[in-house]
Formats: sequence, C-alpha cells, structure tokens
Amino acid sequence: MSKSFLQGVKHGIPIALGYLSVSFTFGMKAVGDGLTWAQAVLISMTNVTSAGQFAGLPLMVAQASLIEAALTQLVINLRYALMSLSLSQKLDHTMTTLHRMVFSFCNTDEIFAVASSQPGKVGKWYLYGLMSTPWLGWALGTLLGAVAGQLLPVFFRQALGIAIYGMFLAIILPPARRERPVRVVVLLAVGMSLCFRYLPVLNRLSSGFVIIICAVVASAVGALLFPVKEDAP
Repeated sequence: MSKSFLQGVKHGIPIALGYLSVSFTFGMKAVGDGLTWAQAVLISMTNVTSAGQFAGLPLMVAQASLIEAALTQLVINLRYALMSLSLSQKLDHTMTTLHRMVFSFCNTDEIFAVASSQPGKVGKWYLYGLMSTPWLGWALGTLLGAVAGQLLPVFFRQALGIAIYGMFLAIILPPARRERPVRVVVLLAVGMSLCFRYLPVLNRLSSGFVIIICAVVASAVGALLFPVKEDAP
C-alpha cells in the first residue's frame, strides 16, 4: 500500500510543479476581480480545473445565473467524462464505486495521461498518491497568487495578469501550426468570439453563453469538416 502510494506521489510531483504557475495566475486574477484569498483557495480546492475556473470566475463576478454557470462548466469539462471512461479500463479490482467517485474529483488531463501510461492495471493507492500532490500544488499556487495579488503594486499585478493569456496561447499555437483542423477550429472560435464582442445585439449576450456557443459551434464544424477516420477492422 505505502509503496504504491509513494510511487503515485513521486509521479505527481512534476504535475504539481506545473500547476503552481497556472494556479498562481488564477489566485492573482481572483483577488483582482474582488474575491478574498480564502474564496480563491476554496475554489481551487473544490474544483481543480484550470479552464473551468478561469471561465467561471467572470460568471461569479457578474452574478450570472446558476444555469448559465452550470452549462458553461458542462461544455468546458465534458472531456473529463470521456477520459474517465477510458481510464476505467485500467483500474483493478480495488477501485470500488466509492473510490472511483473520489478519484474522479481530481482526474485532470495530466493525471489521466500519467495513469494511462502505467503498465498493467492501476490501483486505488497509486491513484490517491498521484492525485494528492497535484491537488496540493494547485491549492498552494492559488494561495501564493492570491496573497501576492494583495501585496504587490497594482501596475505589477496588471502586468502579471497577461501571463494567463500567454499560457493559453502556448497551448493553442503549437498544435494550430502543425494541424490544419485545429487551426480552422481555433480561428472560427476566435472569429465568433469577436462577433459576440463587437457586433450590436450579439454583444448583449452574457459571457457564459458566448463560451458555450463558440465552443459547441466551432467543435461541431470541425467534426463535420475534418472527421477522424477509423481504422478498418
């Protein structure tokens, strides 16, 4: 038990270090938007989803409806359901329904990738170790960012706030340069977002529904124009 848990903790350390910088930015942005450091940390401790938290923050600040917030999170985080179904094929007999529910709370993209790459079946203690360090790193980074956001000068906080845009560009640009389908979907989503931002009538729609429409429409168009070909049996 202890050996499997410690191995999971060891494998989770690089993920935790990567989460520090992203959650640091979230903590700063949350405090800058009017939340307290405790509220920012509580959000990270109960969510552990970068895109979902960054999208949900303006909805909370704008006091959006619960339906709008729920639909936004559903669209953004729907991929976790698919990853969980895939990972369920590698779980051993120790992963009962209760353990699966607990682990699903912290089944992020990076944790899924590491767990899926392990040889053979994976058990509950390895997965608990694997999720514990990234969870702590995500919460700690948020705390540090929130405290820094309260202590640093305003001009410095605004400068560091650009980091989140740089992070998302670093995620999008490499695959967009390599693959035409990704490039088309990204440009379509950007174009639609600009329309909702500047065109009359369209710019009255709330940010949550704009995210939902852009994500669903761009993904649907990408699936129609560039279907993935399945290998013949």
